[in-house]
Amino acid sequence: MPAAPLPSEVVEFLRQPNPGVVASLRADGSPHTAATWYEWQEDGHVLLNMDESRRRLDFMRRDPRVTLTALGHEDWGRYVTLFGRIVRIESDADLADIDRLAIRYAGVPFRARDARRYSAWMRVEAWYGWDGSGPWPRP
Repeated sequence: MPAAPLPSEVVEFLRQPNPGVVASLRADGSPHTAATWYEWQEDGHVLLNMDESRRRLDFMRRDPRVTLTALGHEDWGRYVTLFGRIVRIESDADLADIDRLAIRYAGVPFRARDARRYSAWMRVEAWYGWDGSGPWPRP
């Protein structure tokens, strides 16, 4: 599994509004997964955002180890899995982060304006990619 930083082909893939699945760890060590929107940050972090009621927020606060798998939006046979840690969690009080994600994925600002939301930044430590027939990108 290669360590960060990611090659340019992978960064370009992550810049796309691909479907994502984030995995965090429950208190007993078992995985918890959830579909999610994400945004690649040019500093090598990934922005995630969630409602305050989401269990994964509690899990991330207790144990910062997470993975994110981004599936190619046109071909789910191509995907990238990122391994890392949540390094910061902050209130998204003005909903700026979730609006940015909603516009990225849905083309409009987030509709639930009364929600308390939190942003989390994942520092990527390692990754791997696959394209349906083998590791991607190819050396």
